[in-house]
Amino acid sequence: MTEHPIHWETEGTSRVPFAVYTDEDRHKKELERFFYKSHWSYVGLEAEIPNPGDFKRTVVGERSVIMTRAADGQIHVVENVCAHRGMQFCRERHGNKKEFVCPYHQWSYSLKGDLQGVPFRRGVRQDGKVNGGMPADFDPKDHGLTALKVATRGGVVFASFDHNVESLEDFMGPTILKYFDRLFNGRKLVVLGYNRQRIPGNWKLMQENIKDPYHPGLLHTWFVTFGLWRADNKSELRMDAHHRHAAMISTRGSAGQATGAAAQVTQVSSFKESMQLHDASFLDIVPEGWWQMGEQMPTAVMMTLFPSVIFQQQVNSVSTRHIQPDGHGAFDFVWTHFGFEDDTPEMTERRLRQSNLFGPAGFVSADDGEVIEFSQQAFETKPEHRMLVELGGRDVGETDHMVTETLIRGMYAYWRKVMEA
Repeated sequence: MTEHPIHWETEGTSRVPFAVYTDEDRHKKELERFFYKSHWSYVGLEAEIPNPGDFKRTVVGERSVIMTRAADGQIHVVENVCAHRGMQFCRERHGNKKEFVCPYHQWSYSLKGDLQGVPFRRGVRQDGKVNGGMPADFDPKDHGLTALKVATRGGVVFASFDHNVESLEDFMGPTILKYFDRLFNGRKLVVLGYNRQRIPGNWKLMQENIKDPYHPGLLHTWFVTFGLWRADNKSELRMDAHHRHAAMISTRGSAGQATGAAAQVTQVSSFKESMQLHDASFLDIVPEGWWQMGEQMPTAVMMTLFPSVIFQQQVNSVSTRHIQPDGHGAFDFVWTHFGFEDDTPEMTERRLRQSNLFGPAGFVSADDGEVIEFSQQAFETKPEHRMLVELGGRDVGETDHMVTETLIRGMYAYWRKVMEA
């Protein structure tokens, strides 16, 4: 692997070189260091595989994996690569099976990944003698599917190719764990639906986007006009000790015309004072008991768990957003919208309605995919340049306001350390 050196203008991370997003060899190094070693990756929700035999095909980094529930109810994650000739044998996204069979040569595996059948293993008897077959010392126990280490918490499933990875709780750290447990607090989850999109941009740009409280009240007309996310909302930015994970916490203020010091928020071009909803039910927001954190009732908490997932609460809409890299210049983005088993029918309908703000064609999220695409186009044409993330200073630290890019600087401080950049 030939990695071309890149120039950082400063010792810190307030000026990020475009080359961070454009070099294919560096991308392969990221996959090894962030997705395949020392890190946990999100693979799904237990609610997606409720019954024995259920499975879901997904990815860790760029490697295809399968999350299964075995006959004993245990959850396993195995690599979707046949131990014989390497074929990705599972093509369905979801389903229920008693075993996996590779169509190429019909090697069969249990839902735990154990090899349990090899056609013609002992050869074929012809003319009084046995022809062919596997060597005498061939042991099926040595040729199962690659099994990943699995951790579950609150109904969420994580996996790692690295069996020496730290515990999931230590990986999150106490600060982020607190916000994770607020959302996934033990209530049984119910999957409401999926969205998928391909975004032509580097995968890190989506992590940045959700670590960036500067843009929502400027880019997203919906957010600033109806008060869902504005610079004058009461807010906090929190990070783990390594600065790789983050939580952006916001409490909705009043929609419409602001007064006093907050009036500058309504002077940005994305604020539309005259905008009205044809369907007012989009703003049918009902506070929920689990929102409470001390004296605060946050209406939005956006968690980024590096490198693979975003956990979203935007008012009553809750979802996971799985980042699935595909080369240095594209990624698939998979949204899983969910609710809770004890939701009323009215709350389920509310969650589904509000989920229309998000996803590929969402009133809010469509903006993000577009600006990421346009950013990547610029990076590719000018890889020697750099971007500026100096809002709020050049240091890294938690804040009680949104007018800062500290979370992005923190992520790249971690990136530079792990990548030895």
